[in-house]
Amino acid sequence: MVILGAWGVGQNESAQWMKWRMTTARTILVTGVGQYWGGRVAAQLVQEQGVRVLGIDATPPPTKIEGLDFIQVDIRNPLLAELLQTEQVEVVCHLAFHESRRRSEADFDLNVMGGMKLFGAAVAAGVQRIIWQSSTSVYGAYASNPAFLPETWPRKGSHQYGHTSYRIELEEFVAGFVRQFSHVAVTTLRFSNVIGPTAETPLSHYLTPKLVPVLLGFNPVLQLIHEDDVVAALTHACLQDTAGVFNVGAADLMPLAKAIHLAQGQEVPILHPLAYWGAASLGRYFPLDLDAIRYRWVGDTAKLTAEFGWQPQYTAEQAMRDFTAAKRTPPATQQARALDEAYLRQVLDKRKAG
Repeated sequence: MVILGAWGVGQNESAQWMKWRMTTARTILVTGVGQYWGGRVAAQLVQEQGVRVLGIDATPPPTKIEGLDFIQVDIRNPLLAELLQTEQVEVVCHLAFHESRRRSEADFDLNVMGGMKLFGAAVAAGVQRIIWQSSTSVYGAYASNPAFLPETWPRKGSHQYGHTSYRIELEEFVAGFVRQFSHVAVTTLRFSNVIGPTAETPLSHYLTPKLVPVLLGFNPVLQLIHEDDVVAALTHACLQDTAGVFNVGAADLMPLAKAIHLAQGQEVPILHPLAYWGAASLGRYFPLDLDAIRYRWVGDTAKLTAEFGWQPQYTAEQAMRDFTAAKRTPPATQQARALDEAYLRQVLDKRKAG
Protein backbone atom coordinates (compact mmCIF):
# COMPACT_ATOMS: atom_id res chain seq x y z
CA MET A 1 0.00 0.00 0.00
CA VAL A 2 1.57 3.28 -1.12
CA ILE A 3 0.36 6.62 0.14
CA LEU A 4 2.06 9.64 -1.42
CA GLY A 5 2.87 12.87 0.39
CA ALA A 6 0.63 14.75 -2.05
CA TRP A 7 -2.51 13.03 -0.70
CA GLY A 8 -5.41 13.45 -3.09
CA VAL A 9 -3.29 13.97 -6.25
CA GLY A 10 -4.03 11.72 -9.20
CA GLN A 11 -1.93 8.60 -9.63
CA ASN A 12 -0.28 9.73 -12.90
CA GLU A 13 0.43 13.21 -11.51
CA SER A 14 1.89 11.72 -8.32
CA ALA A 15 4.16 9.40 -10.29
CA GLN A 16 5.45 12.29 -12.40
CA TRP A 17 5.96 14.46 -9.33
CA MET A 18 7.86 11.72 -7.50
CA LYS A 19 10.04 10.99 -10.54
CA TRP A 20 10.95 14.67 -10.74
CA ARG A 21 11.80 14.80 -7.03
CA MET A 22 13.93 11.65 -7.25
CA THR A 23 16.03 13.09 -10.07
CA THR A 24 16.50 16.55 -8.53
CA ALA A 25 16.85 15.85 -4.78
CA ARG A 26 18.53 13.33 -2.54
CA THR A 27 16.18 10.95 -0.77
CA ILE A 28 16.14 10.61 3.01
CA LEU A 29 14.08 7.76 4.44
CA VAL A 30 12.64 8.19 7.93
CA THR A 31 11.32 5.14 9.76
CA GLY A 32 8.60 5.37 12.39
CA VAL A 33 6.80 8.36 10.86
CA GLY A 34 3.57 7.15 12.45
CA GLN A 35 5.19 7.67 15.85
CA TYR A 36 6.17 10.84 17.73
CA TRP A 37 9.86 11.27 16.83
CA GLY A 38 9.64 9.96 13.29
CA GLY A 39 6.68 12.21 12.52
CA ARG A 40 8.34 15.31 13.97
CA VAL A 41 11.67 14.77 12.18
CA ALA A 42 9.95 14.02 8.88
CA ALA A 43 7.86 17.21 9.23
CA GLN A 44 11.06 19.19 9.77
CA LEU A 45 12.99 17.57 6.91
CA VAL A 46 10.29 18.23 4.27
CA GLN A 47 10.91 21.94 4.79
CA GLU A 48 14.54 21.61 3.68
CA GLN A 49 15.60 22.45 0.13
CA GLY A 50 17.04 19.74 -2.10
CA VAL A 51 15.58 16.90 -0.02
CA ARG A 52 12.92 14.32 -0.80
CA VAL A 53 11.58 12.69 2.35
CA LEU A 54 10.26 9.14 2.20
CA GLY A 55 8.50 7.95 5.35
CA ILE A 56 7.68 4.37 6.31
CA ASP A 57 5.83 2.83 9.23
CA ALA A 58 3.37 0.05 9.94
CA THR A 59 0.74 2.73 10.62
CA PRO A 60 0.20 6.08 8.84
CA PRO A 61 1.07 9.39 10.54
CA PRO A 62 -1.81 10.55 12.79
CA THR A 63 -1.87 13.88 10.93
CA LYS A 64 -0.96 14.56 7.32
CA ILE A 65 2.62 15.74 6.73
CA GLU A 66 2.65 17.93 3.64
CA GLY A 67 5.40 16.98 1.20
CA LEU A 68 6.02 13.53 2.69
CA ASP A 69 6.03 10.41 0.49
CA PHE A 70 4.56 7.75 2.78
CA ILE A 71 4.68 4.00 2.25
CA GLN A 72 2.88 1.84 4.78
CA VAL A 73 5.42 -0.89 5.42
CA ASP A 74 7.04 -2.47 8.47
CA ILE A 75 10.84 -2.22 8.82
CA ARG A 76 10.91 -6.02 9.06
CA ASN A 77 9.40 -6.50 5.59
CA PRO A 78 11.58 -8.88 3.49
CA LEU A 79 11.32 -6.54 0.48
CA LEU A 80 12.70 -3.53 2.34
CA ALA A 81 16.09 -3.64 0.59
CA GLU A 82 14.38 -3.63 -2.80
CA LEU A 83 12.28 -0.65 -1.71
CA LEU A 84 15.36 1.32 -0.59
CA GLN A 85 17.12 0.57 -3.86
CA THR A 86 14.09 1.38 -6.03
CA GLU A 87 13.53 4.69 -4.23
CA GLN A 88 17.26 5.56 -4.49
CA VAL A 89 17.53 6.20 -0.76
CA GLU A 90 20.85 7.80 0.22
CA VAL A 91 20.22 8.42 3.93
CA VAL A 92 18.20 6.43 6.48
CA CYS A 93 17.05 8.05 9.73
CA HIS A 94 15.91 5.18 11.94
CA LEU A 95 13.33 6.29 14.53
CA ALA A 96 10.95 3.31 14.66
CA PHE A 97 11.15 2.31 18.31
CA HIS A 98 8.60 1.29 20.92
CA GLU A 99 9.52 3.11 24.16
CA SER A 100 8.36 0.34 26.50
CA ARG A 101 9.09 -0.03 30.20
CA ARG A 102 8.49 -3.76 30.34
CA ARG A 103 10.43 -6.16 28.16
CA SER A 104 8.39 -8.28 25.75
CA GLU A 105 9.03 -10.57 22.82
CA ALA A 106 7.06 -8.29 20.50
CA ASP A 107 9.05 -5.19 21.48
CA PHE A 108 12.35 -7.05 21.18
CA ASP A 109 11.37 -8.19 17.70
CA LEU A 110 10.57 -4.62 16.58
CA ASN A 111 13.24 -2.65 18.43
CA VAL A 112 16.22 -4.98 18.14
CA MET A 113 15.56 -7.50 15.37
CA GLY A 114 13.76 -4.86 13.29
CA GLY A 115 16.70 -2.49 13.66
CA MET A 116 19.14 -5.22 12.61
CA LYS A 117 17.07 -6.05 9.53
CA LEU A 118 16.88 -2.38 8.58
CA PHE A 119 20.66 -1.98 8.78
CA GLY A 120 21.09 -5.12 6.68
CA ALA A 121 18.63 -3.88 4.07
CA ALA A 122 20.43 -0.54 3.94
CA VAL A 123 23.74 -2.25 3.12
CA ALA A 124 22.14 -4.42 0.46
CA ALA A 125 20.55 -1.35 -1.15
CA GLY A 126 23.72 0.73 -1.17
CA VAL A 127 22.53 3.34 1.37
CA GLN A 128 25.34 5.76 2.17
CA ARG A 129 24.43 6.94 5.67
CA ILE A 130 22.36 5.76 8.65
CA ILE A 131 21.31 7.93 11.61
CA TRP A 132 19.60 6.50 14.65
CA GLN A 133 18.43 7.57 18.11
CA SER A 134 19.98 6.10 21.26
CA SER A 135 20.28 7.28 24.87
CA THR A 136 22.95 8.09 27.47
CA SER A 137 21.11 5.61 29.69
CA VAL A 138 23.15 2.89 27.95
CA TYR A 139 26.11 3.91 30.17
CA GLY A 140 24.20 3.15 33.35
CA ALA A 141 24.09 5.15 36.59
CA TYR A 142 26.85 4.18 39.04
CA ALA A 143 28.62 5.75 41.99
CA SER A 144 31.92 5.08 40.17
CA ASN A 145 30.92 7.06 37.06
CA PRO A 146 33.24 9.96 36.19
CA ALA A 147 31.83 13.49 36.22
CA PHE A 148 31.38 13.35 32.43
CA LEU A 149 31.03 10.12 30.48
CA PRO A 150 32.85 10.05 27.11
CA GLU A 151 31.34 8.26 24.14
CA THR A 152 33.96 5.51 24.55
CA TRP A 153 32.69 4.64 28.05
CA PRO A 154 31.44 1.01 28.37
CA ARG A 155 27.72 0.40 27.94
CA LYS A 156 26.80 -0.94 31.39
CA GLY A 157 23.20 0.25 31.60
CA SER A 158 20.50 -1.75 33.36
CA HIS A 159 18.50 -4.32 31.39
CA GLN A 160 15.57 -4.04 33.78
CA TYR A 161 13.68 -1.56 31.57
CA GLY A 162 12.97 -2.30 27.93
CA HIS A 163 13.69 1.20 26.63
CA THR A 164 17.29 0.96 27.89
CA SER A 165 17.88 -2.75 27.35
CA TYR A 166 16.86 -2.70 23.69
CA ARG A 167 19.10 0.28 22.97
CA ILE A 168 22.08 -1.43 24.59
CA GLU A 169 21.51 -4.54 22.46
CA LEU A 170 21.13 -2.52 19.28
CA GLU A 171 24.23 -0.47 20.12
CA GLU A 172 26.25 -3.65 20.45
CA PHE A 173 25.03 -4.74 17.02
CA VAL A 174 25.78 -1.32 15.48
CA ALA A 175 29.33 -1.37 16.87
CA GLY A 176 29.97 -4.62 15.00
CA PHE A 177 28.16 -3.33 11.93
CA VAL A 178 30.43 -0.26 11.73
CA ARG A 179 33.54 -2.46 11.88
CA GLN A 180 32.26 -4.78 9.16
CA PHE A 181 30.76 -2.18 6.82
CA SER A 182 33.07 0.78 7.20
CA HIS A 183 31.89 2.25 3.88
CA VAL A 184 28.49 3.03 5.45
CA ALA A 185 28.57 6.18 7.61
CA VAL A 186 26.64 5.61 10.85
CA THR A 187 25.67 8.39 13.26
CA THR A 188 24.52 7.39 16.74
CA LEU A 189 22.98 10.17 18.82
CA ARG A 190 22.81 9.36 22.53
CA PHE A 191 20.27 11.73 24.03
CA SER A 192 20.16 12.53 27.72
CA ASN A 193 16.87 12.78 29.68
CA VAL A 194 14.35 14.18 27.19
CA ILE A 195 11.79 16.64 28.54
CA GLY A 196 9.41 19.16 27.02
CA PRO A 197 5.76 20.10 26.57
CA THR A 198 4.59 17.19 24.40
CA ALA A 199 7.07 14.29 24.36
CA GLU A 200 6.22 11.27 26.53
CA THR A 201 9.48 10.00 27.97
CA PRO A 202 10.59 8.08 31.08
CA LEU A 203 11.52 11.38 32.76
CA SER A 204 8.25 13.11 31.86
CA HIS A 205 6.28 10.14 33.24
CA TYR A 206 8.33 10.29 36.44
CA LEU A 207 7.81 14.05 36.94
CA THR A 208 4.14 14.28 35.94
CA PRO A 209 2.49 13.20 39.24
CA LYS A 210 2.14 15.69 42.07
CA LEU A 211 3.89 13.30 44.47
CA VAL A 212 7.30 12.24 43.15
CA PRO A 213 9.16 9.40 44.92
CA VAL A 214 12.87 9.96 45.59
CA LEU A 215 15.53 7.95 47.37
CA LEU A 216 16.20 9.36 50.82
CA GLY A 217 19.62 11.01 51.00
CA PHE A 218 20.23 11.09 47.23
CA ASN A 219 19.99 14.09 44.91
CA PRO A 220 21.91 13.28 41.70
CA VAL A 221 22.70 15.83 39.02
CA LEU A 222 20.59 15.33 35.88
CA GLN A 223 21.47 16.06 32.26
CA LEU A 224 18.45 17.16 30.21
CA ILE A 225 17.61 17.89 26.59
CA HIS A 226 14.56 19.74 25.25
CA GLU A 227 12.37 17.73 22.86
CA ASP A 228 12.76 20.40 20.17
CA ASP A 229 16.54 20.05 20.38
CA VAL A 230 16.17 16.29 19.86
CA VAL A 231 14.38 16.98 16.57
CA ALA A 232 16.93 19.63 15.61
CA ALA A 233 19.88 17.32 16.31
CA LEU A 234 18.40 14.46 14.28
CA THR A 235 17.61 16.82 11.40
CA HIS A 236 21.14 18.22 11.51
CA ALA A 237 22.54 14.68 11.36
CA CYS A 238 20.44 13.87 8.29
CA LEU A 239 21.68 16.94 6.41
CA GLN A 240 25.37 16.70 7.39
CA ASP A 241 28.02 14.07 6.73
CA THR A 242 29.43 13.57 10.22
CA ALA A 243 29.55 9.97 11.37
CA GLY A 244 30.26 8.67 14.86
CA VAL A 245 28.74 8.45 18.32
CA PHE A 246 27.70 11.67 20.08
CA ASN A 247 26.29 12.47 23.51
CA VAL A 248 23.54 15.08 23.27
CA GLY A 249 22.49 17.19 26.24
CA ALA A 250 22.04 20.78 27.38
CA ALA A 251 25.16 22.56 28.64
CA ASP A 252 23.75 23.23 32.10
CA LEU A 253 23.02 20.46 34.60
CA MET A 254 20.28 20.28 37.21
CA PRO A 255 19.92 18.53 40.59
CA LEU A 256 16.99 16.15 40.75
CA ALA A 257 15.43 18.15 43.60
CA LYS A 258 15.38 21.30 41.45
CA ALA A 259 13.80 19.43 38.54
CA ILE A 260 11.02 18.20 40.84
CA HIS A 261 10.57 21.72 42.21
CA LEU A 262 10.33 23.24 38.72
CA ALA A 263 7.82 20.53 37.78
CA GLN A 264 5.75 21.67 40.79
CA GLY A 265 6.04 18.24 42.34
CA GLN A 266 6.45 17.23 45.97
CA GLU A 267 9.21 14.82 46.97
CA VAL A 268 8.24 11.61 48.74
CA PRO A 269 11.45 10.25 50.29
CA ILE A 270 11.79 6.45 50.42
CA LEU A 271 14.58 4.48 52.06
CA HIS A 272 16.52 3.08 49.12
CA PRO A 273 16.67 -0.53 50.44
CA LEU A 274 12.86 -0.53 50.62
CA ALA A 275 12.56 1.03 47.17
CA TYR A 276 14.79 -1.63 45.59
CA TRP A 277 13.00 -4.38 47.49
CA GLY A 278 9.60 -3.22 46.25
CA ALA A 279 10.70 -2.07 42.79
CA ALA A 280 8.67 -4.77 41.04
CA SER A 281 5.38 -3.73 42.67
CA LEU A 282 6.18 0.02 42.58
CA GLY A 283 7.27 -0.02 38.93
CA ARG A 284 4.60 2.43 37.77
CA TYR A 285 6.00 5.05 40.15
CA PHE A 286 9.54 4.52 38.85
CA PRO A 287 9.55 4.67 35.01
CA LEU A 288 13.29 5.33 35.38
CA ASP A 289 15.77 2.81 36.73
CA LEU A 290 16.21 3.41 40.48
CA ASP A 291 19.94 3.96 40.04
CA ALA A 292 19.11 6.79 37.61
CA ILE A 293 17.66 8.81 40.50
CA ARG A 294 20.44 7.75 42.85
CA TYR A 295 23.70 8.23 40.94
CA ARG A 296 25.07 10.63 38.35
CA TRP A 297 25.10 9.70 34.62
CA VAL A 298 26.12 12.73 32.58
CA GLY A 299 27.50 12.45 29.05
CA ASP A 300 30.45 14.55 27.91
CA THR A 301 29.17 16.80 25.08
CA ALA A 302 32.50 18.28 23.99
CA LYS A 303 32.55 16.06 20.90
CA LEU A 304 29.04 17.21 19.97
CA THR A 305 30.23 20.79 19.50
CA ALA A 306 33.72 20.11 18.17
CA GLU A 307 32.95 17.36 15.62
CA PHE A 308 29.19 17.26 15.10
CA GLY A 309 29.08 21.05 14.78
CA TRP A 310 25.86 21.59 16.66
CA GLN A 311 24.67 22.54 20.14
CA PRO A 312 21.28 22.67 21.88
CA GLN A 313 19.33 25.92 21.82
CA TYR A 314 17.50 25.30 25.11
CA THR A 315 18.98 25.19 28.58
CA ALA A 316 17.94 22.47 31.03
CA GLU A 317 15.92 25.02 33.00
CA GLN A 318 14.08 26.22 29.89
CA ALA A 319 13.23 22.62 29.03
CA MET A 320 11.83 22.04 32.52
CA ARG A 321 9.81 25.25 32.46
CA ASP A 322 8.28 24.31 29.09
CA PHE A 323 7.34 20.92 30.51
CA THR A 324 5.71 22.48 33.57
CA ALA A 325 3.83 25.08 31.52
CA ALA A 326 2.31 22.28 29.47
CA LYS A 327 1.27 20.46 32.67
CA ARG A 328 -0.68 23.56 33.75
CA THR A 329 -2.30 24.11 30.34
CA PRO A 330 -5.48 22.17 29.42
CA PRO A 331 -5.20 19.98 26.32
CA ALA A 332 -5.75 21.82 23.04
CA THR A 333 -8.99 19.95 22.38
CA GLN A 334 -10.39 21.10 25.69
CA GLN A 335 -9.28 24.68 25.01
CA ALA A 336 -10.96 24.64 21.61
CA ARG A 337 -14.11 23.23 23.12
CA ALA A 338 -14.13 25.86 25.87
CA LEU A 339 -13.91 28.63 23.26
CA ASP A 340 -16.48 27.11 20.90
CA GLU A 341 -19.59 29.33 20.87
CA ALA A 342 -21.76 26.67 19.23
CA TYR A 343 -20.85 24.16 21.94
CA LEU A 344 -21.75 26.60 24.72
CA ARG A 345 -25.04 27.42 22.95
CA GLN A 346 -25.94 23.73 23.02
CA VAL A 347 -25.11 23.53 26.72
CA LEU A 348 -27.20 26.64 27.49
CA ASP A 349 -30.16 25.38 25.45
CA LYS A 350 -30.09 22.02 27.27
CA ARG A 351 -29.91 23.73 30.65
CA LYS A 352 -32.79 26.07 29.81
CA ALA A 353 -34.86 23.16 28.52
CA GLY A 354 -34.14 21.11 31.63
